Amino acid sequence: MYVIVGLGNPGREYENTRHNIGFITIDRLAEKYSIRVNRIKHKALVGSGYIDGEKVLLVKPQTYMNLSGESVREIVSYYKVPIENLLVIYDDLDIERGMVRVRSKGSAGTHNGMRSIIYQIRDENFPRIRIGIGDHRDDQRGLADYVIGGFTKEEVPIMEEAVKKACRATELYISKGIEIAMNRINKKAVIKKEKKEEVADQSKAD
Repeated sequence: MYVIVGLGNPGREYENTRHNIGFITIDRLAEKYSIRVNRIKHKALVGSGYIDGEKVLLVKPQTYMNLSGESVREIVSYYKVPIENLLVIYDDLDIERGMVRVRSKGSAGTHNGMRSIIYQIRDENFPRIRIGIGDHRDDQRGLADYVIGGFTKEEVPIMEEAVKKACRATELYISKGIEIAMNRINKKAVIKKEKKEEVADQSKAD
């Protein structure tokens, strides 16, 4: 079984905000594969079903972001899930808005939800999908307002495309493994970035 965790904050005031892009991705996967994520278990909303013939548990921790690890630890322990079968999807300020990057392991970086997970399960060797929400580090108060803020009109189509790509990355991870998911998704991200840089350089030349 695979455990797919999307990070976010519970409550209507946090719906459709940058910090909840993990929840949004889980909702899209649930809709696509007719999985009802409506049971409260292990401090999370969960739902089980199948993606590409593999059994999955979709998870939205309800502990608030900074305590996400409590829920993930309980689930991993209860289901005895191998660490490589745990996938976490979350927002990342260090990645350009709309970019999606897949990693097989790594540190938490600046993300408090990931810090909580790594602290609770005492392991950082699990796959993750990072969805770029852009950078806004003017000051700590500005940063907090930014991450829990809603998407602007210009951001909506960009982030919708990012969620689609994150869903595709999840499907590749389940059906073909993390290495292929990284190769295909990360390569596309690099190509897209290079094309944008070429366009920018051309504009300067003109």
